[in-house]
Amino acid sequence: MSATNGTHDSKGRPVVVVTGMGIVTSLGRGREDNWKALTSGTSGIHTITRFPTDSLRTTIGGTVEFVDVEPFFCAPGLSETLANMAVAEAIEQSDVGARGDFPGPLFIAVPPVEMEWPQREELARSMNPDGPVDYGTLLAAARQGRPDLHRRFLFGSVAETLADRYGTKGSPISLSTACASGATAIQLGIEAIRRGEADAALSVGTDGSIHAEALIRFSLLSALSTQNDPPEGAAKPFAKNRDGFVMAEGAAALVLESLEHARARGARILGVLEGAGEQADSFHRTRSNPDGHAIIDCIQAALDDAGVTPEDVDYINAHGTGTPENDKMECLGVQTVFGDHAQAVPISSNKSMIGHTLTAAGAVEAVFSLMTIAEGRLPPTINYDVPDPAIPLDVVPNTARDAEVRRVLSNSFGFGGQNVSLVLAAEPA
Repeated sequence: MSATNGTHDSKGRPVVVVTGMGIVTSLGRGREDNWKALTSGTSGIHTITRFPTDSLRTTIGGTVEFVDVEPFFCAPGLSETLANMAVAEAIEQSDVGARGDFPGPLFIAVPPVEMEWPQREELARSMNPDGPVDYGTLLAAARQGRPDLHRRFLFGSVAETLADRYGTKGSPISLSTACASGATAIQLGIEAIRRGEADAALSVGTDGSIHAEALIRFSLLSALSTQNDPPEGAAKPFAKNRDGFVMAEGAAALVLESLEHARARGARILGVLEGAGEQADSFHRTRSNPDGHAIIDCIQAALDDAGVTPEDVDYINAHGTGTPENDKMECLGVQTVFGDHAQAVPISSNKSMIGHTLTAAGAVEAVFSLMTIAEGRLPPTINYDVPDPAIPLDVVPNTARDAEVRRVLSNSFGFGGQNVSLVLAAEPA
């Protein structure tokens, strides 16, 4: 085990703990609503009504319906709103930075998208009907005619807003490592605390980018499920009849602290971030290298960083997107690293219920992993009606299961071969 009874792990590094968590997904706002829906097998996937979908092959998504959005400006604005909701809940639970003075840096995963081009052109021409529609014109038009939108054109606007609101220290870091981004934000927080650069860090993943342009782009990559009816049955991780992932929105935030800092202030410790591993293969824009070496090495690196073995892992929170390729490669990685233990350890995908929250997914799943440890209940993989004999794993099919869980491996495998795995554990003795 990595953690010792002291404040440093077996490698001499500060033990990193979580003292606050916040989450919002299509299942609801906050930890309680999300956990109740998740463990009851409820789906947050539904027909999209935010914009017309009549001519699209995919017409469903895990949109957050209880937040008002501007349909064509949703990506930065909604991402900021969702992030703020998650951070507020995490800060309240941890009681660090509640007065706008968070004692560490901000690492935030944000989607690399802005508003759609027809609306950009409309905005520019409203200020200069006969002029060119280039980036400079857009900035000038937004600055003069829509100052509320001006920040949306500037890189890092979501991070800057949150940094100002919560008083994080240093320059906020915005990052994008595809579908591994949320886990990368956590990894950067872990590393900052281990290096002694901070006593605390705020790690956030957020994504509110379901709009027509994004939906079409993913559809052109043949990545999305087209089984639109019924919407809640579309996401089928690990099932033989899976046909793609379902786009979704959400955000999660975690307050990270060194164990020493948390104990000194009497904080309630929600779990330990024992290890993080990352690996990239740069093989293809969407597919992993067929030999699976990057996924295998990523999982192994996380276990090595934590100082644990596969037998020490009680549950795997799968990346589990529901695409034919990804689920097969994740199975290969787990089987290779875990060996004979692969069939004994349960592995499930919450994307079967909330869809794929993209940039936010790694952070969302870290929160669910810690709640799995705290509640002793494994979220199911729903829509698992046609087992795939090529994936002989215990996927916790369709119904949640009670279990004693001390340690979780949480996988995040992104497009472009960008992979991060985290090892999360219960509070040390």
